[in-house]
Amino acid sequence: MATNHLERRIAIIGAGISGLLACKYCLSKGFDPIVFESESSVGGVWTKTIGSTKLQTPKPFYQFSDFPWPDSVTQMFPGQQAVQEYIESYASHFDLIRHIQFHSKVLSLSYEDCDSISGDWNLWGRKWNVNVQDTRTLSTKVYQVDFVVVCVGRFSQVPNIPEFPPNKGPEAFEGEVIHSMDYSKMDPKTATNFVKGKHVAVVGFLRSGMDIARECSMVNGIERPCTVVIKTPHWNLPDYFPWGLSLGYLYLSRFSELTVHKPGEGLLLSLLATTLSPLRWALSKFVESYIKHKHKLAKHGMVPEHSFLNDLSSCSLAIVPEGFYDRVEEGSINLIKKAEKIGFSKEGIVSEGRAEPIKSDLVILATGFKGIDKLKHIFESPKYQEFIAGSDDSAAVPLYRECIHPRIPQLAIIGFSESLANLYTSEIRCRWLAELLDGKFKLPSIKVMEKDIAEWDKYKKRYSYRKYYRRSCIAALHVWHNDQLCRDMGWNPKRKKGLWAEWFEPYGPMDYAA
Repeated sequence: MATNHLERRIAIIGAGISGLLACKYCLSKGFDPIVFESESSVGGVWTKTIGSTKLQTPKPFYQFSDFPWPDSVTQMFPGQQAVQEYIESYASHFDLIRHIQFHSKVLSLSYEDCDSISGDWNLWGRKWNVNVQDTRTLSTKVYQVDFVVVCVGRFSQVPNIPEFPPNKGPEAFEGEVIHSMDYSKMDPKTATNFVKGKHVAVVGFLRSGMDIARECSMVNGIERPCTVVIKTPHWNLPDYFPWGLSLGYLYLSRFSELTVHKPGEGLLLSLLATTLSPLRWALSKFVESYIKHKHKLAKHGMVPEHSFLNDLSSCSLAIVPEGFYDRVEEGSINLIKKAEKIGFSKEGIVSEGRAEPIKSDLVILATGFKGIDKLKHIFESPKYQEFIAGSDDSAAVPLYRECIHPRIPQLAIIGFSESLANLYTSEIRCRWLAELLDGKFKLPSIKVMEKDIAEWDKYKKRYSYRKYYRRSCIAALHVWHNDQLCRDMGWNPKRKKGLWAEWFEPYGPMDYAA
């Protein structure tokens, strides 16, 4: 079996968290994978992150199950450098570096017979051609492999630029417009000099938008306040302990998931979720009351119109940087709310319903990334591109177990679907994939997989906020999702000792340690 595995070539695209995990667990089954990484180091998005950015998940929920955080890292939300060092230590500890080809950008993937579709998904059979470019010499080479694991993530490379009204795009503006991606690439000193003395406007109010606004306000103070242009307020958290109670007990336990209708649930669980709907509402209001109190949202006109559960279920939450609302109070950050449609004039940003432009020298678009576009265009086949993106924007990327597209054989996508703790979910998915590659279980037919995907899509649309369901977020159903993976692998899905712990304590990475 081991010899057979060594003969089968597995290509992994990306050496971020998911790529390293995929490499490690493929090695554990006797495979010899090759990892293509376009940058010069491991870490993915953590290699180029705003200097002041901190982990968005408490440390215990964001760690490798067999490689805990070192005792020297004492913060609950470690900063960028500590996270990067932790990832690098993991890669070194498990000797993953020798399997990685750095400066190797995958330009495209093509399958030998993409027109042939049977009723079953093939694990082995034909070959994938992986077209790889050396980013230093620009030379290209095609690798033939038996299986591809795509770990390119969704928060890099292809920026999401808003659509602007005719003649009101950045070209109408006399100042400078950049995306947060460009700002993230700057070292702290360069970033400070770049914004110093300028009237800066930041468009967007999730993690990068708040981090950039805080940094700009620290540089320029109340003399030149940073303006944050907000389309939709979100229930961004001050911490993970609303009114002193860990958010894990409220949303990451087996009992908490009984309040939510689940994909593939039976009649009993459906009735239970309906019966417990008042509790579901109360939990959301409990957290909302804490956020409103802590950040004085009513005073700032920042109370969202949707529920906390909507934000949680669409992974559209962020931890507010320390002191952010203090800077709003002092006047070094200015919040412009409900800016539905924006454009540019000579002087700055214009928006519907606002008479005067937001005068600016520099506009930073913290408007996220087009993750689906990035994933779609890695495939040469127009048919596979449509399988990924769909013919319209009415569905999330259809992945069985958030890993496998039923109509794209010999390929897995890991790290694209989101959760509250992406490392935690990527690890169990990589273990599931390794067991699949090792022949421990087989996938059902395409028809059965697509039915399961449709159930999950229905769930995402039910609880997510607007079109945020396209982020394929499973944050409110961590345990249910992991239970499915465990059953596939032949594991006992109930991982804790004792009835109370099993039902009421939060589930985390260490519950799935080997």
